[in-house]
Amino acid sequence: MTSRPLHAVLLPPVAGGGRLLAALAAALEGTGPAILPLDPGLPAARLRAVLDAFAPAAVETPDGIRHLGAREPGGQPPALAGGQASDAGIAVVIATSGSTGPPKGVALSAAALRASAASSLTRIGARPGQRWLCCLPGFHVAGLQVLVRSLLAGADPLITDRADPATITAAAGAGCAFVSLVPTQLRRLLDAGAPLAGFDTILLGGAAPPAGLLADAREAGARVVTTYGMSETCGGCVYDGRPLEGVRLRITAADQPAPPGTAGRIGITGPVLLSGYWPRGSRAATDRDGWFWTSDLGSLDSDGRLTVRGRADDVINTGGEKVIPGEVEAVLGTIRGVRDVVVIGVPDSEWGEVVTAVVVPADPAAPPDLAALRAGARDSLPGYAAPRRMLVMADIPVLPSGKPDRLALRRAGQRQREN
Repeated sequence: MTSRPLHAVLLPPVAGGGRLLAALAAALEGTGPAILPLDPGLPAARLRAVLDAFAPAAVETPDGIRHLGAREPGGQPPALAGGQASDAGIAVVIATSGSTGPPKGVALSAAALRASAASSLTRIGARPGQRWLCCLPGFHVAGLQVLVRSLLAGADPLITDRADPATITAAAGAGCAFVSLVPTQLRRLLDAGAPLAGFDTILLGGAAPPAGLLADAREAGARVVTTYGMSETCGGCVYDGRPLEGVRLRITAADQPAPPGTAGRIGITGPVLLSGYWPRGSRAATDRDGWFWTSDLGSLDSDGRLTVRGRADDVINTGGEKVIPGEVEAVLGTIRGVRDVVVIGVPDSEWGEVVTAVVVPADPAAPPDLAALRAGARDSLPGYAAPRRMLVMADIPVLPSGKPDRLALRRAGQRQREN
């Protein structure tokens, strides 16, 4: 059990960015409470549910700090699941459940957050005093880690609530050398001609980059490093397929270690792992050997480089065959006329699920047709992985984290099928 109270922090990114940074610094140093950064735009009913579930001792808003009183005997926050007596170092709890479903959170120690940030700075060759542009929300682990890296680097970040050409130009003028983006942000910045070459490094995470995005970024002079991780690993812990210092990876298929190149569930261990889940009664964080088993599928090559294939719970079961959407997306994204694509499974009485491609066309007036997608997929993939349906959209809906909103896409696919 952590010996410090937990404070919920609901501050707007720009006006409240400095206060969040100060609260984070105190949490890391142990001189202040652990913090629970929350979206200040949460609907009132959802905010009440989150506060009831996490039981913070106080809430900090632009109007000040409001104490809620003791929520556990002695005024302590709820105990951690799978935690140890050393959990007094908990600095941050990240809420991960999104806008629906039971609230849950990931408890991160100051030591884990610092280890992640320090390894990240070393990997990208950052020097003390170099600034970051923070244009991701601080209530998500990617945005929060920009703040942690800034604290370790000894340079105040430029905090903004948007990523547009004007922001990028302002960041260059303010001497920002680094930024973290999600693929949607990078795509829009490239399309708008933003001066991205001024950054020493752009960390790109949150979702797999669409085909062609990295090549377009390189052509624009941007140095992009792809990252893989999650809240449970303090954000990105694998850069360009290589784990950060102290992080180890393992792949299992059918509960057995997978040979090189074989897809299976990704396991991670190292100093960046969470201390446990919040609140009381959540599942254990790691297995007895200290490995955190993700919901993602991937493979390691003979040199230990990780390729992420997609999420295990996104796998499509069509006619008894299993299709990994990420593998189909990688192929379809190379087809002429496809600007962006997400592959989903839509329920079907005959096939169980039908492989459906949601496509953003490069030219809205001339979208690719389904026959072209199917032919392109069959050049590299089994026939059952080729999409049987196509849905054209102007943009892919995304979650606040930057990941595709697959639930919204499945609903759209279901409506198309019914019509």
